[in-house]
Amino acid sequence: MKAFIGLLLIIWQSVAVAGNLCQGKFLNPITDVCWKCFFPIELGQLTLVDASPKAVPEVSKKDLPNAICACPGLPPKVGISFSFWEPLRLVEVARQPFCFSSLGGLQIASGLSGQGGAVDATESGENTSFYHVHYYVYPLLYWLEILEESSGCVSKESFDLAYLSEVDPTWNDDELSAILNPEVLLYANPIAQIACAADCAKSSTGLGFDALYWCSGCQGSVFPLTGHVGAHVNGVQASLLLTSRVLFRMHRTGALRGSMGQKALCHTFYQPIWRKAQYRTQMVYPIPGMSKEPFPCNPVGRSSVPWEAGREFPVKGENFTYLIWRKRSCCLG
Repeated sequence: MKAFIGLLLIIWQSVAVAGNLCQGKFLNPITDVCWKCFFPIELGQLTLVDASPKAVPEVSKKDLPNAICACPGLPPKVGISFSFWEPLRLVEVARQPFCFSSLGGLQIASGLSGQGGAVDATESGENTSFYHVHYYVYPLLYWLEILEESSGCVSKESFDLAYLSEVDPTWNDDELSAILNPEVLLYANPIAQIACAADCAKSSTGLGFDALYWCSGCQGSVFPLTGHVGAHVNGVQASLLLTSRVLFRMHRTGALRGSMGQKALCHTFYQPIWRKAQYRTQMVYPIPGMSKEPFPCNPVGRSSVPWEAGREFPVKGENFTYLIWRKRSCCLG
């Protein structure tokens, strides 16, 4: 982490900062994080503490592990299954290339990528847009020592900027992305896209359909895994869709793993196709979603209409950052 911070300081001193085009701030874990999203806490299938926002549905009981758990080792570990929601990642969606709103509005001047976020009307009348995405490793619980490290329930990671779309040639090329993710051809048809309407309705009243993994509910289609949004409604909707795409991409590469249910008690497991029920998103920039609001954190695919008003505005409100909460099941003993 020290090396990374040192690199940022060098970059800050050696590159041009482009005026006020890039806005942002560092996340404050006290004022910007909705800690109610940490709940409920469960022991087995028993809810121990439930102070979560009531607008957020919980996973079904079949996804909760048995009360008693055992993990192999010398000696074997026997304990009680423990489940909670873990703030683990930050996803930053930016109009300007190399604009890091989560790093206080740091702008690295570069001619490698063009301006994003421009909206144009197509022949069909729909608006389109393009954004860049940055993906950070951000294990808040480990840094704040809210849970004991020895419990095995906390991801022991360092802060890291793990993905930049500006240096990914597939992010702005749908055809190149299709070579790496050929299943996109299976869902580029009206029938598959109509199914996303059902996922939208389901996720707006509960949790979306995990089987429809190519859908991000009301935001649109996860495929193609690029920064192009074919049906742009507004910046909040587009940024949520791109957040879903980068989460899917991280699962495909193994950077994100399965973390809920009986199978995850002893360790996370490779999960190339994501489970949408495993995640919640909380906006932390430009306006954090807090516990006093009806919708501070939301399941993947839920419509942003009830809470998006006033969260997109010129200059300072055109980039978006989301804190990713992940359902975590572990063997506590």
